[in-house]
Parts: sequence; C-alpha cells; structure tokens
Amino acid sequence: MDRRTFLEAVAGLLGLPFSQIAHWEHPAPPPRPTEEEDFWAWVRSEFPLHPSLLNLNNGGVSPHPRPVLEALFRLELAANEAPAYVMWRLQDQKEPLRSRLAALCGADPEEIALVRNSTEALETVIFGLNLRAGDEVVLAESDYPSMIAAWKQREAREGVRLRWVRLPLPTDDEEALLRPYLEALTPKTRVIHLTHLINWTGQIVPVERLTTEARKRGIFTLVDAAHSFAHVPVDFHAWGCDAAGVSLHKWLCAPFGTGLLYLRKERIPDIWPLFAAPADRPPTDIRKFEHLGTRSIPTEQAIAAAIDFHEQIGQARKTERFFQLRRYWLREALTLPRVRSLTPDRLAAGLATIAVEGWTPQKLADYLLEKHRILVAAIDWAGLQGIRITPHLYTRLAELDRLLEALKKLP
Repeated sequence: MDRRTFLEAVAGLLGLPFSQIAHWEHPAPPPRPTEEEDFWAWVRSEFPLHPSLLNLNNGGVSPHPRPVLEALFRLELAANEAPAYVMWRLQDQKEPLRSRLAALCGADPEEIALVRNSTEALETVIFGLNLRAGDEVVLAESDYPSMIAAWKQREAREGVRLRWVRLPLPTDDEEALLRPYLEALTPKTRVIHLTHLINWTGQIVPVERLTTEARKRGIFTLVDAAHSFAHVPVDFHAWGCDAAGVSLHKWLCAPFGTGLLYLRKERIPDIWPLFAAPADRPPTDIRKFEHLGTRSIPTEQAIAAAIDFHEQIGQARKTERFFQLRRYWLREALTLPRVRSLTPDRLAAGLATIAVEGWTPQKLADYLLEKHRILVAAIDWAGLQGIRITPHLYTRLAELDRLLEALKKLP
C-alpha cells in the first residue's frame, strides 16, 4: 500500500475528505526549529484537526498524532491477514514496551503491567486488596467517580469504612492540601487513595509527602495518575506510592483504550488480579494482571509510536508548553469581571477550570459549542462548578484568543 492509498483509507476511517489530511504527505521537518512557535507549528501539523471545531476538551482523551495513526493502521492491517499467527505470535511483544514505559515513569519494568485505562488499573488494586470489615480507606470527595464507585461497592459488600476528606480547592498551599488527609488517619486506616492531578480543576496534590507519612504508619497508598503521566514529570519511585494507575490515551496520545498499572515490587503478591491469572503464573509476577482475554495487540503495540513522538518533543518541553498555554488564556480571562478561577497558579499544569457568574457549567459549555464551535467540558462535581479548558500541544495561541473573544462576548 502506497502512502496516498494509506491516507485515503485513514480519511475514510476519520470521516474526513482526503484534502483534510493530505498535508501529512509532506510534514514540516521536526527536530528543533530556531523559533519556538515554529516548533509547535510542526507538532500541530502531525495531528488530524477538525475543520471547524476548536477542541479544548483534550482532558478526557487526546487525539493521536500521525505516527500513531499510521502505526495503528499498519499493525491492524497486518494482524488481519492472519490474526492467530500475526497478532498472537509476531506482534504480541510486551517486554520492550514494558521497559520503555517504566523508564518514563521512574519504575522498574517488573513493576509495570499493560492494561486498558486508569480505571482498570486502579480498580484492579481496589478490588484486589485484602481488606476486612471495619478497615478504613481515606479518599477525597474530588476523586474520580469511577474510583469512588468502586470503593463504595467494597463498602456495601464487605463493610469497609470510607473516610471522606474535602480539599480546600483551589490552593497553592501544600500544607492546606495535606492537612485534611492527615487529620482523617486513624489506627484503622489501611489505604489512602490519592489523585495527583485532579481532573475537575487541574489541582496538583503533593503526594510524596503523604506517601512518606503513610509508609511510617504501614498504610497502603494508591495514586490516580491518569492526568499526570506525559503531562508533568512522573516518578513513581520518588513519589513513594505503593500503586498507581495511568491512562496512556490522554497526554501520551497513545491509542484509545491503553493504560498501565504500577505496583511496587514488594506489594505485587498482596494484590489479587481482577481477572484470574493462569495457575502457573507466580503471585510475585506483575504479568498476572495482564490476563484479560482477547485484546487488541495492534492497539497495544502502537503505544511505541506514541512514546517515540513524546520523546521527540521531550517531557520538560511538553510540561513547559502546557504551563504556557494555561497561563496565556487564564490570566487574560481573569481580567473579565464575571470570571473566577477554580485552578491554582503554581500547583497546576495545562488544564484549568473557570466559573462565570450567571452561567451554569452545562449552559455555558453548550453556548460555546453552539455559538462559537468551541468544545469544553462542563464540570459539576463535589461543589466544583465551571467549565474545564484543556488545550493540547497542537493548540495555537491564536485559538486561545478565539476562546477569550467568546468569553468577552458572553451576554
């Protein structure tokens, strides 16, 4: 298959005319142009962009850059020639991926399991921990709903007690974030569930200080790092957590339905797999969490292309850009009389949430989409009400000006 045929096929899959992605045939030369905005223009050229919609809701799931789409299509095409042979015998090569992902998150390869998303990773731990009636779990009202639902199921079925904390959001005061967790700890506390980068507002919680205190008390720490990985620097060993879950289809821009589970080596035997592992799989082997039945190996293997793209840009440069984009639009938005921020300045990265007086979150999100073709996320959870703005690496400053103009014109 030549390149044009490939692009026409991808265009069909995306529901776009060939002309919309024809520029992929001649991408601008990457590495590191002299002018910073020239570099980000090259990054932008690698993404399939909607012809009219301004996508500022990249927090839920990120689009794939061209190298990932090409790898995914190529792997799918090859696998379908003889799936039982090509997919299972040739393509199913997890160990190189395991090593590369471990290097990106400060872990040992033997502590990384390939799963489908952070929900699967975190619920593997939530349901795999040996807990008894009366054991206490400390968690925040601002944690992700799927995780809250999982813990509530354990509470309903087994009598595990949940102790809730309300964080003083937003804040750049680390002590103020630590205090509610520390005050909730008792001799019966067995687990602290932490969200490192809170999806509702972008607030970053200093998990290292909490895990240090937890380890002194023999408390298991589980970190939701769904929005952290490839967004800000992540080092699980430095964080000191016992377990963490990641969605690779967010800021790494890997294929939809890819994630990883991190478990500190000495904790692996303590956790039961969500899906029973083969009898010959040792309880100390991280691979016991990968027995999921038939799964898309092409989807999994295309993660490597996402890692390549990520490394070509560099984590430090990505994080700096995310900070720049957030501060660019948010500081200007806060000069408007009805706008207030639900996101701190220092303890945050690329995503932010604002509230606008006189507008409910859903009404404002609908207005921006219908009147200005700007896609944002409506946030209404645990007392947090606003719209979440999540630009990505491909977002231009001029597009954020478009958002600002729309906010200025609000009736």
